[in-house]
Formats: sequence, structure tokens, C-alpha cells
Amino acid sequence: SSFGTGTDYDKFGIFYDAVVKKIQAAGAKVIVVTPAAIGERNDYSNSQDGDLNMYSNWIRKYASDRSLGLVDLRKTFHDYSVANNPKNEEQGILTYDRVHLNAKGNALVAEQMWNAIK
Repeated sequence: SSFGTGTDYDKFGIFYDAVVKKIQAAGAKVIVVTPAAIGERNDYSNSQDGDLNMYSNWIRKYASDRSLGLVDLRKTFHDYSVANNPKNEEQGILTYDRVHLNAKGNALVAEQMWNAIK
């Protein structure tokens, strides 16, 4: 269940765009990133998968519309879970508690980020 700690979807794009424009105004190149995971089940049965997919789709379209770099951690983590989580465990593959990354999760993120910036 959601505890209302995130940003409402209708406000998300406005805030996101404002942050990106501020970064660009400072002269920096922007690479956007989709949210990785909250729960590691690979069949989209984690309680927040719907929200994460919705925000990820928005970020993908935003990046495409503005020709920004994209690190699609949502897709990367899902693909990794499909390949490496045959028991559909909720945690312990790339996270130690459904959210915080373990060593493998950190290495996967680092590899994806490095590929985008090198």
C-alpha cells in the first residue's frame, strides 16, 4: 500500500521538468533514470509495480521527446529478475530488503550508469 510519501502523478511531470531545465540552465548534460524496484518479484505482483511502471513510462517518453539520455533501470532490473529470480523471491537478488541495493544491485546500477556517461 502507498503511504502518500511520493509525488502525485499530476504534479510529477511539472516538478521533473523544472529540475531538468534548472540543470540544463547550469550547462550540464542531463541523463534521466527510471526507478529500479520496490520488491523484486518478476511477475509485476509487487504492490508498487503499477506506480513504478506508470512513472517509468512517463520518464521514457519525456527522455524521448527531449532527446535526453536514459538509463532504464526499471527495465534492467525486471530483465535481471526474470533471468535470475526463478522462485520469484521478493528480495535478496539485487536488494537486501526489497528497496536498498545489495552488492550485485549496486554493481548493476554502476554498470548501467557508466555505460550512459562514458
